Amino acid sequence: MKNLIIAWRNLWRNRRRTLITSASVFFAVIFALFFRSLQLGSYDHMFRNAIESYTGYVQIQHRDFWDEKIVDNTFTYDSGLDEEIIADENVIVTIPRFESFALASNGPQTKGVLVMGIEPDKENYLSKISDKMVKYRLTPEVIDKIKEDPNLPEKVKELTALFGNNSYTSASRLQMDLGITDKEVPDLMPAIERYSQFKNGFIYPGEPGVWVGDRLSKYLELGIGDTIVLISQGYHATTAAGKYEIKGIVKLPLPDIDNKIVYLPLDICQGLFNAKGNLTSLALHVNNNEDKAIKETIEKISAIIPDDQRVMEWKEMNEVLISQMEADDKSGMIMIGILYLVIAFGVFGTVLMMTAERKREFGVLVAIGMQKRKLASIIAIEMLYVGLLGILAGCAVIIPAILYGVAHPIIFKGEFAKMWDEFGMEPMFVFQGIDLYFLWQMFIVALMVFIAIGYPVRKILRLEVVNALRA
Repeated sequence: MKNLIIAWRNLWRNRRRTLITSASVFFAVIFALFFRSLQLGSYDHMFRNAIESYTGYVQIQHRDFWDEKIVDNTFTYDSGLDEEIIADENVIVTIPRFESFALASNGPQTKGVLVMGIEPDKENYLSKISDKMVKYRLTPEVIDKIKEDPNLPEKVKELTALFGNNSYTSASRLQMDLGITDKEVPDLMPAIERYSQFKNGFIYPGEPGVWVGDRLSKYLELGIGDTIVLISQGYHATTAAGKYEIKGIVKLPLPDIDNKIVYLPLDICQGLFNAKGNLTSLALHVNNNEDKAIKETIEKISAIIPDDQRVMEWKEMNEVLISQMEADDKSGMIMIGILYLVIAFGVFGTVLMMTAERKREFGVLVAIGMQKRKLASIIAIEMLYVGLLGILAGCAVIIPAILYGVAHPIIFKGEFAKMWDEFGMEPMFVFQGIDLYFLWQMFIVALMVFIAIGYPVRKILRLEVVNALRA
């Protein structure tokens, strides 16, 4: 107990030295937690975009459909079974889909596309498709109108040209890309919104209209009211062909999907492929998407579905994405490891400096009769105090910063945002909330402090008094 008190008092005999040493641990905690939170948060955001925009967390499919995605591997929709599935406490609603591929054409332009038959109202539960409808688009005509408006500043006109032909699902993102501050919104945004407003329509059961992805619409040069032709193979090798009016354009966060998606009303899509009443999948919108809850739901649903069907979870349906993320995570871990190496040298450097600075002090204490073991234990306790102060201070600073980052992701704008968009990525960084990784980072930093303690302890135990007094 006395050693603890002595060590605490020793810390404040030289406040500057204590603060410098604690600062090395403080910054180690901040950097380690900040970058790990950013890395894990970005991965989680990508996963959620992939899952919620396309596959969902749980799907019921024909047993052979995932291995061979042809229209023949579909199953008949049973409303009675649907009621049994919804009776599960973790299932909110079932979302029927009919999915296949087709060749899309608009005059000279053709492209292979993913055709998705949906019920728009139910699809909103999972992919929130209505929130992804394009509301604004900076077409060449819109840019010309903005440039001719004398009330708009030059910086806005320049950024408008930079983001030419971009589409937006919200006014806030349009405002951000054009560099308009909150104070300027009342004066500038009404005119910009008026010029760039994009009138989207809806698709309804029984009406042969389609929604297309934003990138696909640009590639095929399609606009509202244009006609798209779809050609494919239907159920039992029948010919599937049809012409449909473009009712709306959606912008999905996954560029690969946005570049090829065509949404049709479910009954119209079934009619196109001559598979009335059949589904390729029945996605389940769940209350709890944690692994344990998903596993329990799959076990319950598997017990009630017919033998020719199976239940798949999101991990099975996104194996490629998971493999890519794991590979990227490994490279991220290497970068974090390099960061830890830099941090470790920083911590050890401050400990080395402190030990050299106090060498004469250690020599005097041993010369007047203090045992080396006791002196080593007091110094070790001092270092533990320093490490604890640094860790607690780092946590006190970084926790509010991470929580703020979770609520307010880092969203890029201007030329940097344009560069991200060209690479097919969302121009934003997302933070991971406080989780188990938080404790691991603190544990690793604490381990660095423990290892660093070994140096002054070893020096004290091997101390030569005469040499130390001459230091």
